[in-house]
Parts: sequence; structure tokens; C-alpha cells
Amino acid sequence: MVGQTMMRIVRPCFKPSLSDAQVVGGGAGVGTRDGLLWYKDTGKHACGDFSMAVVQANNLLEDGSQVEAGPFVIDGAQGPCGTFVGVYDGHGGPETARFITDNLFQHLKKFATEQQTVSADVIRKTYAATEEGFLNLVRKQWLIKPQIASVGSCCLVGVINEGVLYIANAGDSRAVLGRIERGGRDIKAVQLSSEHNASFEAVRDELRQLHPDDPRIVVLKHNVWRVKGIIQISRSIGDAYLKSSEFNREPLLARFRIPGPFHKQILCPEPSILEHRLCAEDQFVIFASDGLWEHLSNQEAVDIVYSSPRNGIARRLIKAALREAAKKREMRYSDLKKIDRGVRRHFHDDITVVVLFMDPALIGKRLYGGPLLSLRGGGGTPTLAQKC
Repeated sequence: MVGQTMMRIVRPCFKPSLSDAQVVGGGAGVGTRDGLLWYKDTGKHACGDFSMAVVQANNLLEDGSQVEAGPFVIDGAQGPCGTFVGVYDGHGGPETARFITDNLFQHLKKFATEQQTVSADVIRKTYAATEEGFLNLVRKQWLIKPQIASVGSCCLVGVINEGVLYIANAGDSRAVLGRIERGGRDIKAVQLSSEHNASFEAVRDELRQLHPDDPRIVVLKHNVWRVKGIIQISRSIGDAYLKSSEFNREPLLARFRIPGPFHKQILCPEPSILEHRLCAEDQFVIFASDGLWEHLSNQEAVDIVYSSPRNGIARRLIKAALREAAKKREMRYSDLKKIDRGVRRHFHDDITVVVLFMDPALIGKRLYGGPLLSLRGGGGTPTLAQKC
């Protein structure tokens, strides 16, 4: 139960509950909004079913996300087909996550068209082009909107092409595979993504090796390890003020500026990339921002997916995380749901979840025979078009 003091604090921020969920976009197959929750309970991607959900906690939703299915090509060219998933956990504002949502997949299609394949090299070039584009945007807006230099985003991407799953990550979002074992009696959680958060000793060691002359490259502040005492993640898109000294000056707010110039970027935009050939035992992959993993372990999340109906499973994972968040604050889940955005951030982060199920009969196909899909989490409208 919520203590009386806590209830007095949050009661003014309670929002009236919605009697009816609102369909975003007004058409069949489009995501649904219910208060701060947006969801697409079920849909088809190139290799099976998927489920997607987003819950907002910040005043402005800082997460971005998308699911794409079809050809990874531009201008009607021939080339690879498959499924693309992106989860972009923004911080400092929504600008970087929105920029990634608008541009990263377009860069991937460009490089996949040029090379006529999907590969780790294509994905690295995609991240680099997205980073370069956002830093150019910061330069253009520097005099009128300097605080955009302090906005950034984690960037988790999954691509399935010809039976191979590519996982790329910069930051601390996470992709977790559910794999059946012992003839289907057990399900095992296998983390596919590498995380770049200073809470991990290996990340701190990497930073110290990259910056041997900076004794304060990582600082323990209020029992939390932070890069330069400012930020927990060591890799991101954006965060221009930690990428180049040209942004480490006025008119950027003093709290974001670092004493003295620096000659090497402090945060890195390059992703860690894993290639995994899918097999019949691989049942599904959960892609989620760290807001989910703060409250659920890998195995807990995988167990929930494996033991539940597919329809609405992303929403069910978010509900499980919010129940844990409420429990930690000795609140009822029903009371937590009544707290409006902004104040809600004191209880949990924005959370984005995409669950991809894999159909063994579809994962290895060279050509995609289904409709094109382009869906953005939080209210984007899916596009259904011709077959490829």
C-alpha cells in the first residue's frame, strides 16, 4: 500500500482513467493508445508474428522504435529482404531518438542496396551515417537551440536476413533470445546484445584503456558509476557535447560542459554487433529499452513470453514491469497507472518492448512474399503495400 505521505505527493498528478482505448490512426491493424500506453498486440513480420508496446513516463516520450518488413533497398532496386527492428532509448529529450527513427533505416537500405547484402559492415556504416547526420543537425541548430547538443539516444537494432539475425547495440538497451531446450520442456534466456554502461567493470576498464591520461574518465557519484561523472552509458548516438570539443562551450549550459578541451571523443557511436544463425530451437527475441530490464530479469521476461499467448505479449511484459515498479514503491499497480507523465518518471522510465517470434519455415527465405510493413512505436501508422 502507498504511504499517506507518498499519496499526498502524487494525488494531484493522478489523471482520469480512460473508459475506452483509442485506436491511433483509425484503421484496422494500427496501434492503439490507452492513456500513456501505446500497443500493437499482434502483427506479421517477414519471419513470423510480432507484438509491440510503449509506455510513457517522461513529459515527452523520449523512446523511439520501429518494425519494418520487406526489401532493404531504395528506388525499387533488387536486393535483400527481411525484418528490421529498432529500439531507441533517448535521454535529455526526444530529438535524437526521433532523428534515428526517421533516418537510420533509410541509411541501412542505402548501404544494403550498394552492397547487395546485409552485413556487419553495412550496419556499422548505417550507425556512422546516422551519427554524422545528427551531429550536422546539432551544428545547424547550435546558435538557436544549443541544448540539442546534450540530447542523445541508445540504439538497439535487430535485422533478420536469409536466416541470420544481426544484433547491433550502442548503449544499455537489450535483446534477449528465448531458446527451447530438453525437447521443449524448458526455455532458456540468451542475451544477444552487449551493454555499454559504466556500472559494468569491463566497460570502465575499456574507458580507462581508451583514455589513459584522464583519471576522471569514470567517476563514482552517489554510488553510481558515470562517464566523466555525467552519464552512465559509454556509447550512444548524439550526445554531441561528449563527442567533440566544438560543443563543449557556451551557449551550452554549464552543467553539461567539461573543464578544458578534449581531443578524443568521450562517448563512442560504434555499435557492438553479433551475428547469429537462427535455428529451430530459437523461438523469439525480446527487444527492449532498459526501462524493462530494471524490473525484470532476462529469464523472467522469457518465461512470461513462453508461458503466455502471443497476442498482446509486449503489453503483458510492460504490465509485469510496472507491477514490479509499483511493488518496489509499496504502491498498488492501479494507483501507479493513475499517475500522469512527468511525475510518473519518478517511478519508472519510458519502456519500449518489441517481441519477434520466428517461424522456422520463413526465417531462411531469400525473398519476402508478405506485405510491406512500416510501424513506429508510440503512434506511427503502419504501411501495407505491394509484395516484393
